[in-house]
Amino acid sequence: MNQDEIGTITYPAHGNLYLNITNRCTCNCIFCIKNYSDGVYGHNLILSREPEVREVIEALGNYDLSEFNEVVFTGLGEPLSRLDEVLEITQWLKARDVTVRIDTIGHARLQYPGRNVAHELKKAGVDEISVSLNTHDEATYDELVQPRMYKNAYGSMKDFSRDVVNEGIKLRFTVLDLPPVDIEKCREIADEIGAEFKIRGYGGPVIN
Repeated sequence: MNQDEIGTITYPAHGNLYLNITNRCTCNCIFCIKNYSDGVYGHNLILSREPEVREVIEALGNYDLSEFNEVVFTGLGEPLSRLDEVLEITQWLKARDVTVRIDTIGHARLQYPGRNVAHELKKAGVDEISVSLNTHDEATYDELVQPRMYKNAYGSMKDFSRDVVNEGIKLRFTVLDLPPVDIEKCREIADEIGAEFKIRGYGGPVIN
């Protein structure tokens, strides 16, 4: 099966190259793009199956990677649902002096309780991790993010974020400017943990 049959694995935008390696996620966010679109930037990101590492590397080989600011694990799912594959692909990219970022919901401690995920990501060479903080407290998080698989997902996400900072990986928190979210409290959490802070736009149905 070729990449066209699998679906979109790689897509360029904003000077970056994005990797879409899974559609799985640990949450059912009410604001998730999957609720109202099949993808972003004109790319359909629905995968017929998850690509193997060699297929991702083959797709990366179609580009001059030096032309991009960074390669970003993101897409229409939670990249760290495939932690071992992320580590292997990151090592391949770092051997080619490519800057690597991961966009994640931040549930890695819950997904891999026996592993120090932040340390493994640091060792592989990850430069930056963008964590979806999303809300200012656990109750609002559970309401909007709807973690399907774990309890205390909000607290664990913040603990993982502290792990990232302690490993010396650049951390960014993102939130959507939605009515239930206290943006300033989110900014305070970012300052306390040591993360940069970004407010993302939302283009989906109205959320009250």
